[in-house]
Amino acid sequence: MNALTDNGARAELACGDIDAALHYFTDEAGFRIRSIYPADAPRVVELSGPGLRLRLTGGAPVETTDPELTVTRLTDEGFGTGRAGMEYRDLIPGRFGGQFVASHIRIPKGGPVPDYVHHHDIAFQMVFCVNGWVKVVYEDQGAPMLMKTGDCFLQPPHIRHRVLECSDEMEVIEIACPAEHETVVDHEMNLPTGRERPEREFGAQKFVFHQADKAAWLLSDVPGIRYRNTGIAVATGGVASAVVVRADGRCGDIPLRHSAKFRFCYFLEGSATLVNGDSISVSRGDAIAVPPNVGCRLEQLSEGAELLEVFVPRN
Repeated sequence: MNALTDNGARAELACGDIDAALHYFTDEAGFRIRSIYPADAPRVVELSGPGLRLRLTGGAPVETTDPELTVTRLTDEGFGTGRAGMEYRDLIPGRFGGQFVASHIRIPKGGPVPDYVHHHDIAFQMVFCVNGWVKVVYEDQGAPMLMKTGDCFLQPPHIRHRVLECSDEMEVIEIACPAEHETVVDHEMNLPTGRERPEREFGAQKFVFHQADKAAWLLSDVPGIRYRNTGIAVATGGVASAVVVRADGRCGDIPLRHSAKFRFCYFLEGSATLVNGDSISVSRGDAIAVPPNVGCRLEQLSEGAELLEVFVPRN
């Protein structure tokens, strides 16, 4: 009988340090991860071992708050340990009432990443590289892909994938909904699958690999603004969109008021002033989450300022 199966006893273990317990059971006791929840600050991990299904629990749920205008500075929050040894910084501490999570993820030391084939129970998830490079392989999308600074992936619901290796100081921004979702490990699938099916749909969405060096900058309706479209709006069937916006010296104000579900901006380069009654300086590494019907705008964008903008309309 396969020792790592659903057969056998089941047990639950409350842990003061769930990360240390996870390392013990996987590195020393021969257990394998089945699922982990949530990825950025795990507090529930399901494991399989010889004749035993084990559930590790520990830590308190992240406190969610009603959606509000949120500015998260690069210096505001430190990085905590998340899944597969990655370090996470929370860009929306209130999680928009549990609707959205945005994480600044980094791996300081490059090389092979201790990841495994897995998939996520999400409605929307994208990953944008802000520094370095990372190699990832995806189900039915061919050979491993190298995502570099300025590139992004759309990860459709439940597409199997695995992070293989990365550069030193690799950093990405990951945005997903719902805010807390399960990561499920697939020990049976080997990647790459040997198939390339770019038109395959996963949960009515298609995989996207947007490469910055192959993308065109388009003129915006806002004077002094150009943008490059990642293709995420089409691939998700309108579930979400993502563009990179660039300002030149003639750029005027950018209104951020909207009537949709969610608007998120992450500063890739340059600086600006966020005006919402008060004036707040924002610059590279800062994030802004804007709930619906909040009257705010960006002023005084520096020449060459760039920001990632993610927009989720109402259903």
